[in-house]
Amino acid sequence: MADAKVGWVGIGVMGKSMCGHLLKSGYPVSLTTRTREKASELLAAGAAWCATPKDVAQRSDIVFSMVGFPSEVEEVYFGADGILAGARAGSLVCDMSTSDPSTAIRIHEAARARSVASLDAPVSGGDVGAREARLAIMIGGEKRAFDRALPLFQKMGETIALMGGPGAGQHTKMANQIAIAGTMIGTIESLLYAKTAGLGMDAVIDIIGKGAAASWSLNNLGRRIAKGDFAPGFYIKHFVKDMGIALQESRRMKLSLPGLALVNQFYVAAQGQGLENLGTQGLFKVLAAMSGFQA
Repeated sequence: MADAKVGWVGIGVMGKSMCGHLLKSGYPVSLTTRTREKASELLAAGAAWCATPKDVAQRSDIVFSMVGFPSEVEEVYFGADGILAGARAGSLVCDMSTSDPSTAIRIHEAARARSVASLDAPVSGGDVGAREARLAIMIGGEKRAFDRALPLFQKMGETIALMGGPGAGQHTKMANQIAIAGTMIGTIESLLYAKTAGLGMDAVIDIIGKGAAASWSLNNLGRRIAKGDFAPGFYIKHFVKDMGIALQESRRMKLSLPGLALVNQFYVAAQGQGLENLGTQGLFKVLAAMSGFQA
């Protein structure tokens, strides 16, 4: 696959770095995104611009997509100018968006009808993991397609696993987001407690971040909270979307997840306060305000 022609659809907070790793590794890249300006650095580095996802697919052996919402996944795959309209027989499409498992299965079935392989491969690790190529990549699909794409995944992440058939990657990402939801509320309440008690948040993280309370959220997003940095490594609006998918899948499986439902309400409140474009650590602002603090 070293000489594979790569396509990329969607240049966002994480997609820009992920696509950049492939470009730096020598893969010829054709790309498109809604706002061309977001791709300016990649274009300057040698990527080729395409007008539509269909055009990207027509020029590529393997197409990666990473967009924000399931509705956008639908558009970039099933639209008249979508990836599947242009994908050539024998090519591979790989959606790295976080979307619902049923859409991943639909993409797989539609791709197979065109003699195209497919994978669903959402990621975890945020903007830092994307920049440093340390993402966890959880994949659903057939092993032959996984083996074919693995050398490219290894340019973007360091923990990579085939979790099962089509949709299994998305189900794994839901498990990931459920765990993060609970961890984030614990991180924020812990730091709010520390602040109220007159402790330095960084000093608290230095200690508890190396003990039983250690977590990625505490040691990474907690540091951002301590600095008053609420810029998005992962948007609140996207996390609300992910929790919605997880709650929907839970209802379908007749599974009760009260902790997730509670955290979801706090993040919906953040949206209601106009904070949806902050990073997920922006939840600190919501709970601080409830306690009478200005974050």
